[in-house]
Amino acid sequence: MSGVHSRQRDPHPVSIDERARDNIQFIRETMERAGSFTAVPGWGGIAMGITAVGAAVIASRQASSLMSLLTWVCEAAVAIAIAVWTTYTKAREAGTALLSAPGRRFVYSFAPPLLVGLLLTFLLLRIGSFDAVPGVWLLLYGTAVVAGGAFSIRVVPLMGLCCPASWGNFLLGVGFGGLHLIFGAVIARKYGG
Repeated sequence: MSGVHSRQRDPHPVSIDERARDNIQFIRETMERAGSFTAVPGWGGIAMGITAVGAAVIASRQASSLMSLLTWVCEAAVAIAIAVWTTYTKAREAGTALLSAPGRRFVYSFAPPLLVGLLLTFLLLRIGSFDAVPGVWLLLYGTAVVAGGAFSIRVVPLMGLCCPASWGNFLLGVGFGGLHLIFGAVIARKYGG
């Protein structure tokens, strides 16, 4: 066989279907890495808004700043539970992995400002600055939403920019309640649930 290249035949040829599945999987993974986190729950945002407005009313009727703050801590636990459940549900219904590459980027960007808020809350409570806590929470929550929203649908970072940076139960109600109601409705209507 001089001058002619002999090709080695694969003893186990790959079927066209198998090759197509591999290509589709590659395309999906590539799009997932480049995509945005779309499991932000609009209806969950509305539910969090409703519970935050309720917390604002309850907290404003407390006899002390500490009791008011404890009301908001309970609200934070309720809101986290709502967010986790509705995000999980929306991702499952859409057939997407909750911790896909965009989901992980969202969490990695969203979580640090919240952890800083937790640490600063302990510090502010230790030095007796109860009145500074709501402003710190709103600033850092807004930062978390803007940072996480960079990997999500466009309306999410806008919500983060709207968080008022002041104190008081009224502004916590507006910041956590009103904004979740408004942006939750937008997300539910435009981005499916």
